[in-house]
Amino acid sequence: MGASNMLKEMESESHRELYALLHLSPEASDEEIRKAYRQWAQIYHPDKYQSPHVQINFQMKDTATENFQRIREAYEILSDEHKRQIYDIYGMEGLKSGLELGTKLNKADEIKEEFERLKRQKEQEKFSSHVRPAGTVIANLSLPQYLNGGGIMRGMAMSSEVHSQISKRNTIAVGGNLAVTGNSGGGVATAALRHQVSSVASMEFMASVGLQSLIGAQMTQHLSSHSTATSGITVSLRDGSVNLSNAWTRQLSETCSGNIQLALGVESSIAVGWQKKDEKTSAAGELKFGTGSFGALAHYTRKISQKSHGRIAGKLGSTALEFEIGGGRKISDFSSVRMLTSVGIQGIFWKIEYHRGGQKLVVPILLSRQLNALIATGAMIVPSSLYFFLKTFVIKPFYLKRERQKALEKSERSSAQVREAREAASKAQQLLENVATRKKNKQMERNGLVITKAIYGNNKAFKKRNESREVENDLASQVLDVTLPLNFLVDDSGQLKLHRGVKKSGIMGFCDPSPEESKQLYVEYTYGGQIYEVLVDDYDELLIPQEVHII
Repeated sequence: MGASNMLKEMESESHRELYALLHLSPEASDEEIRKAYRQWAQIYHPDKYQSPHVQINFQMKDTATENFQRIREAYEILSDEHKRQIYDIYGMEGLKSGLELGTKLNKADEIKEEFERLKRQKEQEKFSSHVRPAGTVIANLSLPQYLNGGGIMRGMAMSSEVHSQISKRNTIAVGGNLAVTGNSGGGVATAALRHQVSSVASMEFMASVGLQSLIGAQMTQHLSSHSTATSGITVSLRDGSVNLSNAWTRQLSETCSGNIQLALGVESSIAVGWQKKDEKTSAAGELKFGTGSFGALAHYTRKISQKSHGRIAGKLGSTALEFEIGGGRKISDFSSVRMLTSVGIQGIFWKIEYHRGGQKLVVPILLSRQLNALIATGAMIVPSSLYFFLKTFVIKPFYLKRERQKALEKSERSSAQVREAREAASKAQQLLENVATRKKNKQMERNGLVITKAIYGNNKAFKKRNESREVENDLASQVLDVTLPLNFLVDDSGQLKLHRGVKKSGIMGFCDPSPEESKQLYVEYTYGGQIYEVLVDDYDELLIPQEVHII
């Protein structure tokens, strides 16, 4: 295939099951693919097992039908140039994604870019096809107020929003928020309709009633693959004031972007900001200058491990002076907790956050209204000490117990899958037996290549196979006897070749007896009156007979 060298550069370690199934090299020509398909079709075609008089023939016909379908599917993919390119890079996942190649997708990087785009699009469509709720609850607590005989609750704020995809181009969002402090409070209800005008432009119309009653509209346009502009207008229903807004976003690098925001109206302002995010860090900063105020803010988050992170943030301006430090931990696939200590002109706070999906619970606890150095130091030390105590004596033991339970469940599922795979391999070998025996007898008559023993499986088991009888019994559960299918694969010239880069468990009559473990193939064979043996890794090439294998 002309693009094979190009594709090799992009491949991760691939099982290449379809090549193994047809016993082909990844560089096989179209003619070699057709020839291999014809040979396997002769063995597994269901019409060969039509006898209605013997029960086993019914079973063999079912096995033949199942394997013939696998062979036909492999041939249909590998004989199609475009499908084969996709399979070589992304495997079956790429073929199921809907990716199609044409004259504009000839280069490997173009194929990869289109595949990733389609993958993101499918994920977005799946995500957008459901109603997506999001909400935040903030419960403000005050320790000084409680110690002075008052209630511990200072106030509460709630906000909620629901997005729904009502058509391919239209999304509606309905939400509101409510805030209560002491004996006063208020709320706002909002509704917005977003219309996708084209692949690069969208419009949004919104309205709100309550403390801020207004109507507005905004237009978003992708100026290029790296730049986006948004323009909007809002009109207050209370005093008729008009506010205009413009925002420009530019992708500065793969992990960094910058933005400029300009607002004209009752409170005019200009803001310049940037964001950076990669696998381990997330950072952002902003400078804002308004007609009556100015401000600066920044935050930096660093991933400490796969589940934990630390965070530092700060605010400085005409109405704010605050420093924040803390960290968080992921407690499940969808949930995380975070605890921060905040020190500023408004006092000293602990802030506890719980995130799950689009929902967030925030509990700020006021510790002191005064900037007391001793209290500030204690507020920073106590949470970290408490965290390490809980991690050591509560969290870690809990997760270890849960991981052991998951490992046990996974082992049980894996055992069931291996049993099914062994049964399928055994049935496939039954259909190869007649031809394999005939080939073996023919080689014995001419003193040619005969496979006397072949075992495929966990390489750790091979290292232990001579230690004891108990280990030998353990070995049997981790390896598979593949003597018969290898005798079948011996060609008329008395040679056997297994191709490099092709996982051997995909060969017809093989299976994977030890998933997620490294595997090897051990072969004993005779040739010309001599005894040979060889041990090869799962993806290595095997070519026999060779003199270096003589025992």
